[in-house]
Amino acid sequence: MLKIRLTKNELKRQKDALKMYTLYLPTLILKKQQLQLEIRKVEERQHRLQKEKDSLEQEFRHWIAVFGEDVGLSEKMIVLEEFRRGIGNIAGVSIPLFEGARFAKIGYDLWTMPLWVDRGIEELQRVMLLDLELQVLKEQYFLLFAELRTVTQRVNLFEKVKIPETKMNIKKISIYLGDQQTASVVRGKIAKRGLERVV
Repeated sequence: MLKIRLTKNELKRQKDALKMYTLYLPTLILKKQQLQLEIRKVEERQHRLQKEKDSLEQEFRHWIAVFGEDVGLSEKMIVLEEFRRGIGNIAGVSIPLFEGARFAKIGYDLWTMPLWVDRGIEELQRVMLLDLELQVLKEQYFLLFAELRTVTQRVNLFEKVKIPETKMNIKKISIYLGDQQTASVVRGKIAKRGLERVV
């Protein structure tokens, strides 16, 4: 703790600092609560998407034998053409937003390919979309959690250090100035009595 000056100016500075801390603390607490809420929403969304992805993968297990057939499929049949991301703002934090993706239309001979190829490609695209959105949600979570950690540190600093320290400084300065004022009054009375005795 820094040594404080025991002056009226320092008392005013400490009172102003206490006023500022008590003014900003509710805002920080509100921001902390908002971040916690948004983190929970992101976690819930991640959980739902992961469940959906797991369900799709479970359906694929029924198809897996069909995918084993050599019908001329290749990874070139599913090409990500566009991945759209936006930027959002939650409690002052810029976060990425998943806005969608588009796959290239790949032509193939409908007469030679089995019927399940269309549905297989659609399902694989759905899984890729879920993966892309999950990736964006992980980024959101990381950014929101980092901001939550910072805001929590500030709340703790204000609540547990700055406000109590400032209150203690104000009390210390007030006591000192009160003692000085009392001593000044006593010295004045003594001097007055001394003058009265001389006269």
